[in-house]
Amino acid sequence: MSTTTNAQSARSSAGAGSSDVPDLGYEPVPDIFKLPQGINFGACSGVALNSKGHIFVFNRGKHVLMEFDGHGNYIRSLADGMFTNPHGLRVDAEDNIWATDNVSHIVVKMDPGGRVLMVLGIKGSGQEWHAYGHLRCFDEPNDVAFGRAGEIYVTQGHGKGESRVLKFDADGNFLKTWGGEGTGPGEFNVPHSIVVDDAGLIHIADRSNQRIQVFDADGTYIRESRHPGTPCGLCMSGDQHIFMAHGHEGRIMKLDLQGKVLGATGGQGKGPNQYGEAHFLALDRREDIYVADTLNWRVQKLVRR
Repeated sequence: MSTTTNAQSARSSAGAGSSDVPDLGYEPVPDIFKLPQGINFGACSGVALNSKGHIFVFNRGKHVLMEFDGHGNYIRSLADGMFTNPHGLRVDAEDNIWATDNVSHIVVKMDPGGRVLMVLGIKGSGQEWHAYGHLRCFDEPNDVAFGRAGEIYVTQGHGKGESRVLKFDADGNFLKTWGGEGTGPGEFNVPHSIVVDDAGLIHIADRSNQRIQVFDADGTYIRESRHPGTPCGLCMSGDQHIFMAHGHEGRIMKLDLQGKVLGATGGQGKGPNQYGEAHFLALDRREDIYVADTLNWRVQKLVRR
């Protein structure tokens, strides 16, 4: 049997039919963020935590990146004026902050103090071109993840952008790319979020194809699971479960690595534990959940009941 046939037979519909899955057992903590007088969030596109438990909120307001302590007390604003359309946000194992901007077409790495360490892409240039054999531009980068040897994986393609994955080494040197527009194995339609598990496998929320696709570190397709709706944001827990922000469904789901939905919470709306668009999410060490909502302009915290 061919590799392609094996891969296709590994596809799963484990994510379908979320209405009958158990409740995750979480409840919302209202209004945890203590913003300075006169400052508000804009559309909240990303949220991430560092090793101290500090919470970073990426939003489309005047102060695009804000840091809070674990109790929601405001610490500072970072990167004012740097981004056009904040999108994805991650904090790596060294507490460096990584942010994607899918209008300016850049991925920015900052140290814990907010100083820029690396810029991938060229601000304002969304057309791919090559110079001296190296890829220089993105086309609407969405999210970033890291391999076991420090490799950098970026998903791109949001709206009119070309849907694909780009791989760089830890120093930002381009290594390879895979994907392209389509519905088949290894093709994408808005690869919106990306995480890497402890085995080095790459899990990608292929949003408009309503699925999660899984690849090895070289981009070889392995399997997929179906998730009807708009699977937006992925976060890997310490015990190797995937938490997913399910977009306009407003559902927060816990999955195993095969894509089977183990539990869910939340819904569509404007009330507590409801979301206009559950866009990205993050977990703290207790597996409390922080959900960035682009349409309700807020981040909600969920704790176990």
